Amino acid sequence: MSLITGTFRSLRTHNFRVWSAGAIVSNIGTWMQRTAQDWLVLTQLTHNNATAVGVVMALQFGPQLLMLPWTGFVADHMDRRKLMIITQGLMGVQALSLGLLTVFGVVQLWEVYVFAFFFGCTSAFDAPARQVFVNDLVHEKDVPNAVGLNSTSFNAGRMIGPAAAGLTIAAVGTGWAFLFNGLSFMAVVISLFFLRVHEMHPAERPERKSGALADGFRYVAKRPDLVAMLAMVALVGTFGFNFAIFIATMAVSVFHVGAGKYGLLSSAMALGTLSGALLAANREKPTFTLLVGGTLMFGLACAAAALMPGYWLFAGTLVLGGIAAMTFANSSNTLMQLTTEPAMRGRVMAIRLAIMMGGTPIGAPIVGWVADHFGPRYSMGVAALSGVLAAGVGLYYLSKHENFRVYLRSGRLRVITGPEEDEASDPLRS
Repeated sequence: MSLITGTFRSLRTHNFRVWSAGAIVSNIGTWMQRTAQDWLVLTQLTHNNATAVGVVMALQFGPQLLMLPWTGFVADHMDRRKLMIITQGLMGVQALSLGLLTVFGVVQLWEVYVFAFFFGCTSAFDAPARQVFVNDLVHEKDVPNAVGLNSTSFNAGRMIGPAAAGLTIAAVGTGWAFLFNGLSFMAVVISLFFLRVHEMHPAERPERKSGALADGFRYVAKRPDLVAMLAMVALVGTFGFNFAIFIATMAVSVFHVGAGKYGLLSSAMALGTLSGALLAANREKPTFTLLVGGTLMFGLACAAAALMPGYWLFAGTLVLGGIAAMTFANSSNTLMQLTTEPAMRGRVMAIRLAIMMGGTPIGAPIVGWVADHFGPRYSMGVAALSGVLAAGVGLYYLSKHENFRVYLRSGRLRVITGPEEDEASDPLRS
């Protein structure tokens, strides 16, 4: 099977190619800003204060939770292309403004807090629309592949952006990373204008009616699989996906490295997430069992990273953690989109994003406090525990609703779900 008909088959579609070209540029800029913002707060505006980094993360991701259910309602009822032209443009202006303040040396910590909050408010409306937007660009059969490639683009930016930010900070200063991000949003806006609207596949918009804002919650409440996935997302998103704190504090307080090697650690993590995204794009469809396995692997990888004695060994475990993190994130994303009615996808994905990102205001300050008072290695232990507990939630769902069984047969460990007769008809049964 060739790459264009396999892993990258969605790129045969003109609209997806154009969107992907703009997205990769913007994703690099976004990760440059995230890295530069954490470095600015940790080393220039405070004296290695991880709690302050946690506050910035809380302000930036908290609006995802605060603005539910309006964000999902807007993603389902508005023209997503027009909505993203507005949100991407606004985020570009915000990044340029923060960049100018930093370049001229007048930025203060409270201003970073304010920009983080307003950036989070805009992103709260942009993110669910952007997640569901790939459904509008490709045929239904290519949605799992498009979701995987969309994640690949995001994580390619995650791999390139931090390293580029580290080099930019070392060469010309932190503010220039923000300025590049501001300009990078233009790539997405331009790509949205160049889409062939008549070739898109938008889902029929639901009827506006009383109670529509709460429909997403009612829909999820009737679905045990969605409830279980959201509980797993809550645990890992709140206490596990605080990579900015883990990596920054380990780099500065444990390994005592500069901006360049700090950026390389973020890129090592991103190398793993990019690999995980490419593996996801090559799958026909993820399974709940894969989701649980990826979650458990994430917990074990974080535990291993917390114990690593040297910089390069730590970087190596971050690659494994990145693969596991992307397996978890992409599997939950794709499973929730494919098993949700098209008219409800925006609201369900908004709930997922709100829980994953909105948990940060709770988890990031706690993890930052642990790093400040007990050390960065203990904060990574919190992430490890979150992964193990989330895997336990998934196993509970599988055992209760999917007849999950594990047994040894012919020297091989067998893991199956489904009716009991599947086990009896298995030709490998001894």
